[in-house]
Amino acid sequence: MNYLRGFTPWIAFAAVSSLGWQWGAATALAVAVALLATERRAGATADSLILEISTVVFFVALAAVAFALPHSELRHYGGALSLGWLAVTAWATLAVGRPFTTGIAKRQTPPEVWRTAIFRRINVVITAVWAVAFTLTAAALTAVYAEGLGAGVSVPLQVAGFVLPAVFTARYPERVRARMAPRGAA
Repeated sequence: MNYLRGFTPWIAFAAVSSLGWQWGAATALAVAVALLATERRAGATADSLILEISTVVFFVALAAVAFALPHSELRHYGGALSLGWLAVTAWATLAVGRPFTTGIAKRQTPPEVWRTAIFRRINVVITAVWAVAFTLTAAALTAVYAEGLGAGVSVPLQVAGFVLPAVFTARYPERVRARMAPRGAA
């Protein structure tokens, strides 16, 4: 579940934003910078830190806007903006042929599998699932916020937007390996 560590700043933003979106953004930025610095000191390469780098960029921009315009209507759309940014990040990494999950997966798999077609395919599929989940959740949250439906609706949506792809990410590689095992044995 190492890939979930990259979402810590987003969770911090959601948790602290009830005190004010600028404080949520500032807290998330601090957590994101600390996470990025920790990972770099541990020797993580840039390709395995796409999510962390994207997160820092987002929270730098959001914190600047939140402190400059604390009463902006954007403050009501923090969750949707966050998930929208994550969707853009995921789709962009797919578009350039470098799924953001690849670098994360490399931390958990031996180097001899990194160049295999199956490793690449698994990461394309997993990144696509995250991209779709982020996109759908951002769109749903935008509608929830626009209709003023509140936390009773938005929180479960946000949880589902992370939990469902996380469960898929945890299970999918094993299912693919199990399907491929008979082929490899033949």
